[in-house]
Amino acid sequence: MTLTTTDRPAPIVKSGHVQLSIILAESDKNTLQNQIFDQIRSMILNGQLKCDDPMPTTRELSSQLGVSRNTAVLAYERLIAEGYIRTKPYVGTFVSPDLPDTAFLSANHRTPPTEEQGAAIEVPPPCGALRTHRLADPERRRLAADFWVGRPDARSFPLKAWSHHIKNRLKAVGSNLTSYNDAAGLMELRRAVAKHLAPARGVVADPEQIVIVGGCQDGFNLVGRLLVTPGSTAVVESPCYQGAAFVLESLGATLYPVPVDQDGLDVSRLPKTRGAVAYVTPSHQYPIGVTMSLQRRLELLAWATQYDAYIMEDDYDSDFRFVGSPLTALKGLDRNERVIYLGTFSKCMGPGLRLGYVVLPRRLAEAGRRMKMLMNNGQSWLEQAAMADFMSSGEFGRHLRRIRQLYRDRRDALLGALRNHFGACEIYGDQAGMHLVWKLPDGFPDAAEVEKRGLAAGVGVCSLATGSALRFDDNDGGDRLLMLGFVALTEKEIETGIARLAQALKA
Repeated sequence: MTLTTTDRPAPIVKSGHVQLSIILAESDKNTLQNQIFDQIRSMILNGQLKCDDPMPTTRELSSQLGVSRNTAVLAYERLIAEGYIRTKPYVGTFVSPDLPDTAFLSANHRTPPTEEQGAAIEVPPPCGALRTHRLADPERRRLAADFWVGRPDARSFPLKAWSHHIKNRLKAVGSNLTSYNDAAGLMELRRAVAKHLAPARGVVADPEQIVIVGGCQDGFNLVGRLLVTPGSTAVVESPCYQGAAFVLESLGATLYPVPVDQDGLDVSRLPKTRGAVAYVTPSHQYPIGVTMSLQRRLELLAWATQYDAYIMEDDYDSDFRFVGSPLTALKGLDRNERVIYLGTFSKCMGPGLRLGYVVLPRRLAEAGRRMKMLMNNGQSWLEQAAMADFMSSGEFGRHLRRIRQLYRDRRDALLGALRNHFGACEIYGDQAGMHLVWKLPDGFPDAAEVEKRGLAAGVGVCSLATGSALRFDDNDGGDRLLMLGFVALTEKEIETGIARLAQALKA
């Protein structure tokens, strides 16, 4: 088969770290010199090449384009003469910092497209209006005290130990950084996770059931893509975590909110629908913070078995229990393989690592591995390897014990500061986790107004919406609930922040 064309392919021409794509057409009436001039000039006017960007040498340009060097030299001489590029002796050729006035006129006063050319086409978004949750607010970094929710203490990261494991792995890296690995995750890390979960959460699983993901959000996407079809029912707590609800919604599920009370999800309100997916946070309900009772857990499992449903158990901050022993995870009570367990290292280590895990029922394990392969072929090898070593060495357990005590002390400091400045307070969720919820007393502004006044005083607190919580009922009392994350603040910062908030509310 013979391919004939009058156009030369568009070779990539290197310009420092920039690559220029230039198409030379032999059928064009313009000379090759003029074609090169016109295309480089257009790149400069369109902002593809910016002031002082380096240009390829004429030798490089002629070699890449397959033209004589004299052709490239003549194109450059014209670009220099008209003020688009300039040369620096013994250094190179660069885009001019002072473009001619005619360049700006041609760039800013282009003629509108003719009828033959067609008008601009409005392209709709690919999936409609996707709702997303907020993870951080850079503006709040300047606050004297920010009780942002879900942010671990950066000062407590085990940097020395982590660096040690990273360096050791790099010494014997082999081909691991240049090869694809198992999409389900490094087997060493999956074994370490399984070993950790058995005593800590009562979850007994084979490493083959575990898929390493980039935190819980990646896990929601994985599980959602396995189980959700357009029009299917997704049970969520009311209120619930936006990040999970929005993923299920984006996949076409119909959200079915079920209220939460002091014992967790009200299972008597579950739908009598087959094949649903239920998303729950039983250990420390997000955002309210209550713990689902054992009776409710058993009833939820019975519902899933009866109606052929699956349960997504988000155990996002279960490593931090301050009062008594944590209840066994839903997955640990599951005898019919209806629960998919999601855990993360984002809260105990840091979200920047992008490491979490999903424990799947055996019948979904292979499908989960294949789905992960379709999504992104797995997580970074180096971070997985370091985490596996960190866990197997026993340092992970020691780290958890240390920060658990640290976070308990900070929780106590927050409770004490609230009591000192506001008297008796109605608090939810203070027995575990990284945040608690304060129900504002009568006579106080609502949570959104308290948040606004706090920010004006240099203190960050969160209404449910700011804390990435999704409400379904405007009359559920959620506008009186204030979320306070405490683990990233020192005891002194906590006292300062609550004192400022009290002063702002008095004013």
